[in-house]
Amino acid sequence: LNTVYGLHLGYFTGGAELLFNGTKEQHVKLPSQSEQWDVRQLLVWIKTNLLKERPELFIQGDTVRPGILVLINEADWELMGQLDYKLEDRDNIVFISTLHGG
Repeated sequence: LNTVYGLHLGYFTGGAELLFNGTKEQHVKLPSQSEQWDVRQLLVWIKTNLLKERPELFIQGDTVRPGILVLINEADWELMGQLDYKLEDRDNIVFISTLHGG
């Protein structure tokens, strides 16, 4: 397979962008691998390569922490298979934090 995926990632509201050096969106290229990338692998890659501080505010176990909505190409990831969704080139993945301090 060995396809390199170019993805658009967005982080919105509730301060989620602060975990990514204030970046609200970015285009990333995932490294080539023998099997097709899925969201579970993407989250590991994001934690390793993009999260700048306090990963526990974004990742819990092998998924996003409760209170973070994930949209894949503008659809709720729950409709798309969540962690098992197979990424396609040029997918748009958006993380929306519904958590905010008081």
